[in-house]
Amino acid sequence: MNIAIVGTGYVGLVTGTCLADFGNHVICVDIDEKKVEMMREGHVPIYEPGLEEVFLRNIKANRIEFTTNIKDALDVCDVVFLALPTPPGEDGSADLSYVIGVANQIGELMTSYKVIVNKSTVPVGTADKVHEVIASKTTIKFDVVSNPEFLREGYAVQDFMKPSRVVVGTSSQKALDMMNRIYKPLTEAGIPVIAMDEKSSELTKYAANSFLATKITFMNEVANFCELVGADVDKVRLGMGSDDRIGNRFLFPGIGYGGSCFPKDVKALVKSGKQENYQFKVLEAVEEVNQTQKVILVPAIKEYLGGSLQGKKIAMWGLAFKENTDDIREASSLDMIEELTNQGASVIAYDSAAMPNVKRAIGDKIEYGDDMYEILNDADVLLVVTEWSEFRNPKYEVIAEKLKNKAIFDGRNLYDLEVLEEKGFFYKSIGRKTVLPNT
Repeated sequence: MNIAIVGTGYVGLVTGTCLADFGNHVICVDIDEKKVEMMREGHVPIYEPGLEEVFLRNIKANRIEFTTNIKDALDVCDVVFLALPTPPGEDGSADLSYVIGVANQIGELMTSYKVIVNKSTVPVGTADKVHEVIASKTTIKFDVVSNPEFLREGYAVQDFMKPSRVVVGTSSQKALDMMNRIYKPLTEAGIPVIAMDEKSSELTKYAANSFLATKITFMNEVANFCELVGADVDKVRLGMGSDDRIGNRFLFPGIGYGGSCFPKDVKALVKSGKQENYQFKVLEAVEEVNQTQKVILVPAIKEYLGGSLQGKKIAMWGLAFKENTDDIREASSLDMIEELTNQGASVIAYDSAAMPNVKRAIGDKIEYGDDMYEILNDADVLLVVTEWSEFRNPKYEVIAEKLKNKAIFDGRNLYDLEVLEEKGFFYKSIGRKTVLPNT
């Protein structure tokens, strides 16, 4: 099948590459000429483990190509996926200007029946808006489908190739049949395609992400309470997760959620509720708690350093919002940096993937290092922000030698309490006892 992907960001490029790997001919469309040329030359413009191998395989097989001309794609493709940004506005609502803009182009340029697939995360009712916009420009038959993505950054290729389900929202049997053809490689492997109406499909994405954000936030609240009463959140987590009604995923406490999906989708669902005179009280609390959680270690660092951060140097391991990505959108690291520097501290950071993005975002507000151990030189304490695998088994003797104080503040609970106690560190994590030296 000939498929067009409009937008080659994170979702679009992964979707296009994987659909090409299913044997389809895919044309990826993007307005960024430099980016298109880069992809034509075989370079992946985003950081995503495992994507480059599939990308290059399909370029070699001539199953994927790139263009800035949407008409070229519309002339030969029957199915058009919209993988466009829907950034949050100041009020939290999703900005649909990119989606509506492309819908106008499609209406003006298409010459035969098309299935227009919203892959972007969009508010309930967007399929109807897209249909209305296209219909205002043409009398040619077409259908609009909602097909939300459920890709985790760092695991996106795996998630696309082996999803738990595929959600397709459409009121057209013809469009559903075409979507079933596209996803046949998955259904043949036993993965279900769940068909529903467009509005239910659109809400499914927001509801799923908001629920997961709530689950994370609830566990963070439990972790904070554990510290007050002397319980261990790791043991509580295991006890909870063994209940199959709850499950063991998204129960790991830390310094809040971030990234491109959870913060944006929670805000958008809250805003959508307000537009219908409905208040999502739980989600409003989730937002409030998460914002506090992002900087929850700062007061502990300040207390350890004698009540003031003025003139103190903080070494930070990790900048990305999670491991295996260079994404810093809504990352806890940025909130930490803001809070620490506002109180007079300096920060030097290391991240194997995200430093260029942080440099573009905040410039020389902090220092950057090329080695995780070198940034410890003369730092007062170490703050662990991202759960990169290279941070999980560090050389404790090197940390102790380089830091002014043998003190680690761990926002991701990477280290064993007994090991840190044995090695004489001060160690503060989330929801567990604080390890004091020589105790």
